[in-house]
Amino acid sequence: MQKKTGNDLLIVEDLTLLMMDDASGAIAGAGTLYYTLGGALLVELGLGGHLRADGNDTGLNGVKVHAVAGRTPSDPLLRAVHAKVGERVRGVQTLLIEIGTGAGKRETVLDRLVERGVLRQETKKTLGLFRTTSTTVADTGYKKALVERVRAVLVDGAEPDDRTAALAGLLSASGTLPTLHRSIPWSGKVYQRAKELERSSWGAEAVNAAVLRTVAAVSAGTAVAVSST
Repeated sequence: MQKKTGNDLLIVEDLTLLMMDDASGAIAGAGTLYYTLGGALLVELGLGGHLRADGNDTGLNGVKVHAVAGRTPSDPLLRAVHAKVGERVRGVQTLLIEIGTGAGKRETVLDRLVERGVLRQETKKTLGLFRTTSTTVADTGYKKALVERVRAVLVDGAEPDDRTAALAGLLSASGTLPTLHRSIPWSGKVYQRAKELERSSWGAEAVNAAVLRTVAAVSAGTAVAVSST
């Protein structure tokens, strides 16, 4: 099997790799991951001219997103998301959930990374009865180069290309950027730079709004539970 890396990987695949711990396979921000994955796919389609956002009509669910006719992408995952967007015009917040829990769900993205040789999955039996599957980073060299690209933009002030800007903005929006502190030292400067890139992308901004809304709802639920005890 030929390994595909670099620009052959989608933004959503690079983003998942950045958010994943090399050894344990745990993905940061797992509780709101469907928003982040959905946002990454919408951003990729937007950069490729496969969809457009109506910035003049935000509404309760964010900007309205339209599939561009005659611009069907060749990648099967992007094609499925493009078809979902084309079903009817919806706000981006609604699409984030539909895409992140449907065509662009976590398992789909992980399977693609395994097929490309970037991740490794191993299934073992525990006590001879229970099967457990572990996922780890196989191509650590590719991930290291990916982190360096993002670090150069956030720490060194390098001018990003569209993909790197999208990755940094989505990491910021998901709230997981601080987990990369060993490779990308967390600071006020890094926070501000990442927020600038986040605000430049309607897709990343939508992820941020959705994540914050979810955190607020969970916090409110926790407060009610505590006050009633």
